Amino acid sequence: MPAGFEEFTRAAARAAAPAPYREEPLERLAVLGGGADGRLLAALGLAHEAKVTLFSAYRAEIDPILEAGGISLRGAGPVGHYRAARNSEPTFPSISLCTEIDSAVKDAQVIFITGPVHKQRTFSMVLAEHVKDGQILVLLPGRTFGAIECAWLLKLGGCRADITIVERQGPAWWHLAQGSALFLTPTRAMPAGCLPRGRERVIASLSPFIGDSISMDDALASSFADLSAAIEIPALCLSGIGLRPGGPEIPPGAKALPENRTFANLIGADQQTLIDRLKAERRRVARAFGIRTLPDDGPWQTLFAGEAGGEGRRPVPDLAQARRLMRDGVIASLSPLVFAAERTNIDVPVTRALIAMTEAMLEANVAIAGRRLDMIGTESKSVEEIRRSVDTLLTGEV
Repeated sequence: MPAGFEEFTRAAARAAAPAPYREEPLERLAVLGGGADGRLLAALGLAHEAKVTLFSAYRAEIDPILEAGGISLRGAGPVGHYRAARNSEPTFPSISLCTEIDSAVKDAQVIFITGPVHKQRTFSMVLAEHVKDGQILVLLPGRTFGAIECAWLLKLGGCRADITIVERQGPAWWHLAQGSALFLTPTRAMPAGCLPRGRERVIASLSPFIGDSISMDDALASSFADLSAAIEIPALCLSGIGLRPGGPEIPPGAKALPENRTFANLIGADQQTLIDRLKAERRRVARAFGIRTLPDDGPWQTLFAGEAGGEGRRPVPDLAQARRLMRDGVIASLSPLVFAAERTNIDVPVTRALIAMTEAMLEANVAIAGRRLDMIGTESKSVEEIRRSVDTLLTGEV
């Protein structure tokens, strides 16, 4: 076992494994990131009568909330207007907006880490000096190896606190931002994993804020259950004139109904063929890592594409949001699978081709920033040693 990882796992064993999960109401939340995911979590926290602090270092995220006087939820879910103010008093029912991360997380029981992967990495490093025993960190979305990378970055930053890390592969609600409001439709239960293994009960306790979850065996299993980019990139990118479109057939001269403009309806026969091959490649690599609990193909796809219409439909993002999904999809979903596949001697040509196509569209070599096991403490090229090393991390045993 590599020396750096052995030291890491011994520290994890000392700090994390022995402490049992304590049943207590989750009433104090910190949300890191003022994007749409962060705003949704903050509003859901206040809807469930928790004390909520929303941290952002960006005026572009804080100022619109202040100007609107809070965050509005529309559509399904706990609709309403949830007030927000700078450093609000505990007796005032509002979201407290904060620009100091140490103040935001100091008394929180749960810390939500949101935003694109580069922000999640930054939060993980910065939090190393501020988290303390008993706190729960939630990555949303976790994507592939998110919790494992977060744990490694925390340890690199000097963290020795007894914490629990949860990654969930999607939001509690599909949401579309329009001005200061978020329009919601329900998602299905999403895969979620816990680190260290053995504290899965914490996932259920988070359900008011993250929704019902499919509790996977551990964070490694939940990572392979991430099908986000395999759905999002084909759906968003492959809608050109040479491909058959998805959704209902529209007669010449007719216009598509707005309610039919859903994420699932972007997927036609050609996109589906590609998605099926991407699923198969992910399954093969997961099996090589001992993971055989992934959902069946149809339900698995619906988790990330949403329904074609009605309740559970996933809205189509705008161009800026789509580009962010594409970039994050390569870094935090497709590239990690390729790196894992290399350690198993399994070829994933469709995944690699999709990365190359997406990079050409983004005009950037983003795969180089991808999450990879050899950069988060598992340097060995032996699949068996990698499995043992990751399992040591997840269980806290030496």
